[in-house]
Parts: sequence; structure tokens; C-alpha cells
Amino acid sequence: MPDFSTRSSEKELLDDPSIPFEDIRQNMRELNIINTLLGGHAITKRGFRKILGTRREISICEIGCGGGDNLFVIHQWCSRAGVKAKLTGVDINAHCVEFAKDRYGPLGIEFICSDYKTSAVAPDIIFSSLFCHHFTNGELVLMLQWMQQHCKVGFFINDLHRHPLAWWSIKGLTKTFSRSYLVKNDAPLSVRRAFKKKEWQQLLQKTGIEADINWQWAFRHLILYKK
Repeated sequence: MPDFSTRSSEKELLDDPSIPFEDIRQNMRELNIINTLLGGHAITKRGFRKILGTRREISICEIGCGGGDNLFVIHQWCSRAGVKAKLTGVDINAHCVEFAKDRYGPLGIEFICSDYKTSAVAPDIIFSSLFCHHFTNGELVLMLQWMQQHCKVGFFINDLHRHPLAWWSIKGLTKTFSRSYLVKNDAPLSVRRAFKKKEWQQLLQKTGIEADINWQWAFRHLILYKK
């Protein structure tokens, strides 16, 4: 049994830039299924709606967008709700951006291959999903400050809660159903790299940002900040 008292510092395989495109493609497909079945996309929509409020026109940017599935889910919701949305995804991995462009670029969603820190984005809403646990605590403090400085309306974060049951569950599910060695390795590891509520409170305290931290099923946290 791993030690869940502190975050793991072990790097995920997906953080290696030399991973072949076909392996990343399978990883992106399976992550979308996991987010759909385990409620990750529902949490993203919940965070977006809370910051959107009554606005009928909005610009939104996801940093660490991966395969673009989160933005597609928001695109679908906005289309049904009659909200005019300009959607942008930023990711440092060129393979992920290529995958996202092929699938969702024709819908008008823009994808940029860049480090989020050097991207020239200043949207109404910034968000990330399953992105923060890739970083050290120090790097995340800088990210939170960057998100606050570059959003016009607010930001939200959808990420994992470090817990033994979450680890056992995703380890069993991916071992049984996944065909991706990336998912089998990184999904359980991402839980070990994730945060507990007290840790989010400490990180936010270091930045001086006042944000709401809401626990979500299944084993997620939704962090909401409004200007």
C-alpha cells in the first residue's frame, strides 16, 4: 500500500515528451471515457456554470487541455444553452494539440501549442482539469497566481483527491479495462500525486487568493475563484 500522507513526487509517463503519438492517442481516448463515466466532465460543466452565471457571451481557456474533450463538453453545453463562447485550449505537448485540433478544431475551438506561462491569453474564464497534480507545490503556487492575474471573471480547477479508495478503484478499473500502458501507470499515480483539502487551503493561503474548495464525487475537488 502506498503512503497517502504526502504527495508522490514520481513523474507520470505522459510527462515524457518522447512518448509516441499513437500511444498518446489511445491515452486521450481512454481518459475521455474515464471522465465521462466517473463524472469528471460533469464537474467541469458545474464549475463553468457557476462562474458563467447569467452571462450569455464568454471567452474561456483551458490550460493543459490535453485532447480537448473538456472544451468539447463545454461547447456542447453552450450550444444547447444559447451561450456564445470563444473556446481556447493550451497545451505544451504538440501531440495532444494535434489530436485536439483534428477532433475539435472544425467546431471552432482554437488549440495552441505552448507553455501556459508564455501563452498570450487573457480570457474571461481560465480552467484546468487533471492538470495541477502534474506540478510541485511551488510550481502550483505560481500557476494559481498566473490564473488569477490572467482571467477577467474567474477561474476554476477540477482535480483529484488523494485517497486510498480512489487509488484502489482506478487501479482495478484500468488494470481490467484499459489497453493503454500510459493509463494503467498514470491513472493510479495521478491519485498519489493529488491533493487533500487542507493542502489546497495551504496553497491558496500562500497566494492570498480566496477561493471555494468543494469536494466532488468521485474523489475530486472543484476550486472556484471569482473576481
